[in-house]
Amino acid sequence: MSWQKEVKEIAHRRELRKQMGGQEGIERQRRRGKLTVRERIDALVDPGGFEEFYSLAGAARYGQDNELTSFMPRGVVEGMAKIDERKVVVTAGDFTVRGGSGGGSGGMGGEPASNERARQWMLPYVRLLDAAGGSVRSFQEMGRTYLPDGNHGSAVDVELFSLVPVVSAVMGSVAGLPAVNACLAHFNVMVKDTSQLFPGGPPVVKAALGYDITKEDLGGPHIHTRISGSVDNLAETEEDAFEQVRRFLSYLPANVYEMAPRIPCNDPADRAEEKLLEIIPRDRRKIFNTHSLVNAVLDMDSFFEISPRYGRARVVGLGRLNGYPVGVMANNPKFSGGATDVAAGNKVIRLLELCDLFHLPIISFADEPGFMVGLESEKAGIERAGAALVAATCRSRMPWLTVVIGRLYGVAGQCHHRPSGMFRRYAWPSASWGSMHITGGAAAAYRREIESASNPEEKLKEIEARLNAIASPFRTAEATGQDIIDPRETRAYACEFVSDAQRVLKTQVNDSPRPYRL
Repeated sequence: MSWQKEVKEIAHRRELRKQMGGQEGIERQRRRGKLTVRERIDALVDPGGFEEFYSLAGAARYGQDNELTSFMPRGVVEGMAKIDERKVVVTAGDFTVRGGSGGGSGGMGGEPASNERARQWMLPYVRLLDAAGGSVRSFQEMGRTYLPDGNHGSAVDVELFSLVPVVSAVMGSVAGLPAVNACLAHFNVMVKDTSQLFPGGPPVVKAALGYDITKEDLGGPHIHTRISGSVDNLAETEEDAFEQVRRFLSYLPANVYEMAPRIPCNDPADRAEEKLLEIIPRDRRKIFNTHSLVNAVLDMDSFFEISPRYGRARVVGLGRLNGYPVGVMANNPKFSGGATDVAAGNKVIRLLELCDLFHLPIISFADEPGFMVGLESEKAGIERAGAALVAATCRSRMPWLTVVIGRLYGVAGQCHHRPSGMFRRYAWPSASWGSMHITGGAAAAYRREIESASNPEEKLKEIEARLNAIASPFRTAEATGQDIIDPRETRAYACEFVSDAQRVLKTQVNDSPRPYRL
């Protein structure tokens, strides 16, 4: 006796789930310039092979003859897929079904939730978030309210942080728990014009605080990618967001127990860029192009910048050297002279934690004038932020190469130097360093001598000239053995360092996972 009837029922229900929240909801989604949840998954993952979890779960209605009359799927689509031929777990909110609310973090009965599967299978976890969070409609359906005492799913999400790469893409208006999940990620991205992020939207703000505000003004990308720093990158389109997700994952291993993947490289390791010889101006009142410098050293077209609109005194991201993935950071003199402020420090800490967790060497291009000074910096808590950066630097263990291209001053300067483990530092002839700048420092250290001089201004210039004469990096090299290199040699030295670093990184792969700090 055949089971053909039941097999047809499976196919029928699979077709029903593809209707999502119905044609009206789909059309509303498209009017907002957004793809449907299944279109998003298809655009993100490799063609074919998406294995959906809970594929028949949803709210069904039956007629008198016990035949299925209607079916509403869950407000989330989840499953396993491949991105660049590497397996991942994907969860994606379906806004056409009750605004994507409900069912996005828990499993179905005895089936494990998608985040639990990522933990069990040790696979990267990707969230495509388009959900309004909880809804008061659920109170009516339950016949009661409930105590917010779960956190079971969030506990798994937090543990995932220390095990596998986690990525969140904010694809629409995201509120409540999904908004928190947007930031429970090693990398996150928003989409221009169509995505917003907040714990509660404009109606909640109106009820709580009494004023009207639009979704975009409350939680648009201009807030979160520039001011709050809650979101790393901005995508021009949904397709751009998917490309950024794919690219970020390409630098990382599937989990902390594997090495990061190396790709074939046709860029010669000994490539020497002539422009590096003159990229740092002799007149330090002039600035240089940090991105041009970084790109001249890394493998061609390999730099992927993270948080480019936030903490702009530092440039951070991922790149490759001779095919090996690396973390990259550099001071950016175009913003605050490159001085590390609270935002830039926070950005660097996240990079250090990421690279330490997933076994990527760090390459630091240092032109560090120090921590940002001034009243606004004090209000922002620069001392606590500076202490956090010192702690993150000292805690880190991945191989670390610093190239001092310009200034290296004060405590912020020492945050380009790891005190133990595999560390190497080279300096360019353009480098200068010390506990503080001679300009400004001389006025403080020689205040009495200057004030008592017949011509204080001339005396200050005389003292500064005397100090500058002994500030040559070659004098430091004579006394300490500090290596000073031709800037054009930087790529060759960096490629050799990263190659040597692999044997050290292999010893760290089997160590106990380290907690990842937000």
